[in-house]
Amino acid sequence: MRLADKVAVVTGGGSGFGEGIARTFAREGARVMVADLREDAAERVAAAIREAGGQARAVRADVSREADTEAMRDATLAAFGDLHIVVNNAGTTHRNKPILEVTEDEFDRVYAVNVKSIFWSARAFIPHFRQRGGGVFVNIASTAGIRPRPGLVWYNGSKGAVITASKAMAAELGQDNIRVNCVNPVIGATGLLEAFMGMPDTPENRARFLATIPMGRMSTPPDVANACLYLASDEAAFITGTCIEVDGGRCV
Repeated sequence: MRLADKVAVVTGGGSGFGEGIARTFAREGARVMVADLREDAAERVAAAIREAGGQARAVRADVSREADTEAMRDATLAAFGDLHIVVNNAGTTHRNKPILEVTEDEFDRVYAVNVKSIFWSARAFIPHFRQRGGGVFVNIASTAGIRPRPGLVWYNGSKGAVITASKAMAAELGQDNIRVNCVNPVIGATGLLEAFMGMPDTPENRARFLATIPMGRMSTPPDVANACLYLASDEAAFITGTCIEVDGGRCV
């Protein structure tokens, strides 16, 4: 198993990409803390992992809040005794629409969840990683951060910030044996799909987006989870400061 004896936190683990990451990590031997704003969703995923023979617990966490992030850390250490991997997956977006139609509240929420969460994660987990001699952050950014498109200006900017911050973290924390990498998914069939599209999720509207992806489909939770698995594993022991596009060629 590629993550045997590892302990991982996965934020936004109650659905979508996060659920895929949590299930994959558990299948590969990790003990997983499934964190989500919706406690019932986190509990559902953790229960499914346990039913499949894995080890998982659930915790409610708003990743935009310092106290919740620290509580997530403390719950993980109390449950499993250690912590090796943090996957910052939780994210949100404003609806795809013209730049001047995005409200201040929408802007603030996008940056609080997508960017400030990385700030709180760093403050909560770096001291523990330093104390134990190393650790891994995998931050879920987006192809929007490297190939931005109209209608999602502030979402694009937030994911660009995650990418830049991740690279800077990698440069600063390498001396502590703390690795920091990104995964950049293209659009996937998650709960945010219609917000990203800015239109109803119909076969015709999906076809418009699929036409921009050379491999002709959206990303899936297993696609993203497998990239995270590699970056979190010891196979990537000398990989830091990189981004893996999981995009079927969208950014080529």
